[in-house]
Amino acid sequence: MAQVLLVEDDSALRTSLSRGLSERGHAVTSAGTAMDGLNLIVSCKPDLVVLDIGLPDLDGREMLRMLRAASRVPVIVGTARGGEDEIVTVLDAGADDYVVKPFSVGQLDARIRAVLRRGGEEQPRPEVLVVGGLRIDPAARSATLDGSRLDLNPKEFDMLHHLAVRAGQVVSKRELLTEVWQLPYGGADKTVDVHVSWLRRKLGETAREARYLHTVRGVGVRLAAPDEFGADR
Repeated sequence: MAQVLLVEDDSALRTSLSRGLSERGHAVTSAGTAMDGLNLIVSCKPDLVVLDIGLPDLDGREMLRMLRAASRVPVIVGTARGGEDEIVTVLDAGADDYVVKPFSVGQLDARIRAVLRRGGEEQPRPEVLVVGGLRIDPAARSATLDGSRLDLNPKEFDMLHHLAVRAGQVVSKRELLTEVWQLPYGGADKTVDVHVSWLRRKLGETAREARYLHTVRGVGVRLAAPDEFGADR
């Protein structure tokens, strides 16, 4: 059984698909708008999303891009436009698979099972990282400090995770721009500086009184537990 979120504005189709997938053993939550769908992704943490392109409040492709900025949950796009350009567009935007309307519940169920099988084989659950009182869970995209959850935006989390993977090492701003912002050929160092400042504030520290995030002038940033870092700024 999978936890499936169905985002579809056609109420009759939404009801039919929800019933059919439930009969096949899935636990289905549904939404009729993109914003309701995005909220449910955060609150329900589904195993897979079935996403309609033609939503009333936001184009489904734009919702997919927003979703991909915050989550790696598998997405199957449902579209009435089956041309090659449309399919390439949704796959490039981050979809794992697609179905062209009209489609049967049986076909959708088979695609759900196939996508989840691929995910199980190719994407083992990432290791939880611990740096001092910081605990970073890449699969849940959550981080806690001394047991309290940190309210991080997607880029703050990505940067913290990247630094935690290299805990104790100095990471250059260029590497952060390349790996976190996907800007291999350019980008402003100020982007990194601003996010480091935001992240420090959420960690309850400042540049003058750093505990976890340490700037090495002219080199980069290092994440280390408070008792592991020397005065080399």
